[in-house]
Amino acid sequence: MRLGLSVGYSGARMALDMPLIQEADRLGFHSVWSAEAYGSDAVTPLAWIAAQTEQIHIASGIMQMPARTPAMTAMTATTLDQLSGGRFLLGLGVSGPQVVEGWHGQPYGKPLGRTREYLSIVRQIWDREQPLQHEGAHYQIPRRGDDTTGLGKPLKSILHGRRIPIYIAAIGPKSVELTAEIADGWLPFWYSPYRTDVYRDILAAGFAKAGGGKSLATFDIAASVTVIVGEDVQACLDKVKPSLALYLGGMGARGKNFYNELACRYGYGDAARTIQDLFLSGNKAEAVAAVPNELADEVALVGPPERIRDRLAPWRESGITTLVAGSRQAEALRTLADAL
Repeated sequence: MRLGLSVGYSGARMALDMPLIQEADRLGFHSVWSAEAYGSDAVTPLAWIAAQTEQIHIASGIMQMPARTPAMTAMTATTLDQLSGGRFLLGLGVSGPQVVEGWHGQPYGKPLGRTREYLSIVRQIWDREQPLQHEGAHYQIPRRGDDTTGLGKPLKSILHGRRIPIYIAAIGPKSVELTAEIADGWLPFWYSPYRTDVYRDILAAGFAKAGGGKSLATFDIAASVTVIVGEDVQACLDKVKPSLALYLGGMGARGKNFYNELACRYGYGDAARTIQDLFLSGNKAEAVAAVPNELADEVALVGPPERIRDRLAPWRESGITTLVAGSRQAEALRTLADAL
């Protein structure tokens, strides 16, 4: 199991802890992952990081597909890959209806079909076997129709690149199965090493559809986990809970919250519904307090260094291949590096 570092996305001001990122690079961490929601983008920080590091891979976790055409994503990925000396990993995700329609002004539509077409187009561009043409339900390249000039023609990328590994952020069973089928890696959210049965058969079904002997042996599961070093375990868990409450309660509508549905599949249905009710009614502090300690402890690594080292065993045994640490503590990075 190799290590990654998550730098997430910005708050009100954009900043990167470059000493922490450079420490991860020095410790031999495999990758550093940036994100985007509706503030900072995922790409610009990676260019900044690549220029100030030596060997660590730079990875988008994630770039939102509705925000970019497949061609733009392919161009950006190859540009970053070549400027970084072949260190880029492409993480993609469909985001959710609130962001897709409310921020990007794009139809949410049918994300599974859109994702399949998106990856096909990106890889066609990278392969450069012929000028790009695609006729699908979601993308038509070159574009034809009454709203066009009719002058579009198939083009081949000027830039010669490689097939960069593609990861997909997926939560629901159908999207995870699709990820196992068509992607090189999976970016799970709130991965629990104690509940691998939730996804085992789903991943196997996706691998079977892919054919060619695809399996976990050739597939990277890059799971993010909050890591907080501290002597007071409860105080550490309390720092994990606000994010859990936000996603369980506020990242989605009452009947369409992928994160809430995941908590239900993990067996925390009653708590998930309570947290959502409290959060949506404006009682955010109460929603945070309602997050069970057990859930926070399952999806995070917190406490004294020796406790974190002990609790790494289930993560090692769960099948994940990259543990992406969400931490702002150099001590946490060193604890993980020493343990592994």
